[in-house]
Amino acid sequence: AAMAARCRLATSFHRVHGANVQLDASRMRATRVESFANGLCFSQEPLAPGQIFLVEIEEKEKGWCGHLRVGLTAHDPQSLEVVPEYSLPDLVNLGDTWVFAITRSHNRVQLDGEEAPARAQCPPWEPFLLIEQVRIPRDTLVGRSRPGRYSHILDELYKTNVLPATARRSRIGVLYAPQPDGTADMHIIINGEDMGPSARRLPTTRPLYAVVDVFASTKSVRVIPVEYGLPSLQTLCRLVIQKHIIHRLAIDGLDLPPPLKSFCKYE
Repeated sequence: AAMAARCRLATSFHRVHGANVQLDASRMRATRVESFANGLCFSQEPLAPGQIFLVEIEEKEKGWCGHLRVGLTAHDPQSLEVVPEYSLPDLVNLGDTWVFAITRSHNRVQLDGEEAPARAQCPPWEPFLLIEQVRIPRDTLVGRSRPGRYSHILDELYKTNVLPATARRSRIGVLYAPQPDGTADMHIIINGEDMGPSARRLPTTRPLYAVVDVFASTKSVRVIPVEYGLPSLQTLCRLVIQKHIIHRLAIDGLDLPPPLKSFCKYE
């Protein structure tokens, strides 16, 4: 779709973040280094209509109640005098912010008088997830196995495996879809499945940033770039490298910069 063609790659977190967050050099990985709060992160740039901000849960931490929280905000992170301790309720209480806790089940919201239809499951063989007029490659949205000696054999199984929403390797995304009345609906995507509108009538007159709260049992997340159109040269090079190695751990022995090794191994 034309809307998706205009989408940029959402590839990093904003330099402004919670007090307990540590970003890696690429700003693609966010880790909460202590406590269970002060884990707020934002997308580096506001999202375009239909552009998904997708993260994968990399590490969990036992002993805390609660999980990852995601959403959108119209507040420019740079304008915040202090980054709130919590997305819920602190950031939401600032207004123009819509954030939801990711749980093992996630409900959509209905308009007044609207019946709640059964949520359509996207078949594993369907290559694209369709949301309004946006087509998103579904394969990138679904969690998969970590690189290992036999993970290249297991990948086909993981593509059709439905991970729990809060599990390690689970992939969570957020986007907004414009509506005919000039507002937008926010959608949360969990492992390739659209949860439906999580919030309605979002204003589109102000830039909307993605919000990722690395909260409680979620300790670390990584941004997953999503390409809507033709693959980039970087992606094509990665595919060639993966094709000519025995298994993905062999990438560690290549004479490549660490960020490029990570990019080649994990996707």
